[in-house]
Amino acid sequence: MSVRTLPLLFLNLGGEMLYILDQRLRAENIPGDKARKDEWTEMDRKRVMNDIISTMFNRKFMEGLFKPQELYSKKALRTVYDRLAHASIMRLNQASMDKLYDLMTMAFKYQVLLCPRPKDVLLVTFNHLDAIKGFIRDSPNILHQVDETFRLLIEVYGGLSAGEFQQIRQTLLIFFQDLHIRVSIFLKDKVQNSNGRFVLPVCGPVPWGTEVPGLIRMFNNKGEEVKKIEFKHGGHYVTAPKEGSFELYGDRVLKLGTNMYSVNRPVETHMSGTSKNLASQIQESIAPNPLAKEELNFLARLMGGMEIKKPSGPEPGFWLNLFTTDEEEDKGDDLLAMMDEL
Repeated sequence: MSVRTLPLLFLNLGGEMLYILDQRLRAENIPGDKARKDEWTEMDRKRVMNDIISTMFNRKFMEGLFKPQELYSKKALRTVYDRLAHASIMRLNQASMDKLYDLMTMAFKYQVLLCPRPKDVLLVTFNHLDAIKGFIRDSPNILHQVDETFRLLIEVYGGLSAGEFQQIRQTLLIFFQDLHIRVSIFLKDKVQNSNGRFVLPVCGPVPWGTEVPGLIRMFNNKGEEVKKIEFKHGGHYVTAPKEGSFELYGDRVLKLGTNMYSVNRPVETHMSGTSKNLASQIQESIAPNPLAKEELNFLARLMGGMEIKKPSGPEPGFWLNLFTTDEEEDKGDDLLAMMDEL
């Protein structure tokens, strides 16, 4: 088990949560008595996103998060996201939060499974943070908070070996191993079976720095190549075009971790036996995924719409009456205590 896993788990799940909340806050089916004016709705959306992101990337909170430590239990981590989601004027009921958390966890589990290399989980994290910066581009102070977390990620994870990243990936997969929640987006894309298990592709780019399978080289005791044997691997692999950037700014190349609820969601799925012509690929990349909208519309129905409460008096803080008392959640008390102090 790696003691460097928690920051990556927290940031990626938080990124998925923000994708969903942003889409719902932009949706037209916010109750009419709340959406009096477009300006009011847009202003509220920005305020909710700013409040949650500002809390999520609080400097003191991040410093505590990045200390080497084991993962918290699923219930303890869920409690953290309950509090984070209510760090603004927005309120969600229990069914809404359950659905939200299911979508978050299954999305990140899929991304971890599909990472070409263990190290690429860091690129997935960078994709989430790049998108989060797009939500707060008009808030320089919060942007600075996110950039500081970027630098912290580069400082902590930039020098880790391939073996250490493999430990991190394995720790994440152990955390997710019992979660098999069916998600309509994945079912529609045929990357998830009806039993909730994901289908791993046998095509697409191979990990950066590796060759397309299909060739066995044999060497003698002097290290000289003496024979080559070709074999059929049964897949449709291609060489990776280039390595993604691990810097503060740059082309991540890998699309895992980008916003799958956005209008221009990139196509990242490569299915064996499935052939799509260029026109259909372009159409998929520019059109909204109807199943993604359906998934979020179901979340909206559970919510009865996103409830945005106008403060009647002083500015509201965290909604703290979600604290749990189960013994297994005591492990997350330090992180929860830090959130209480924000």
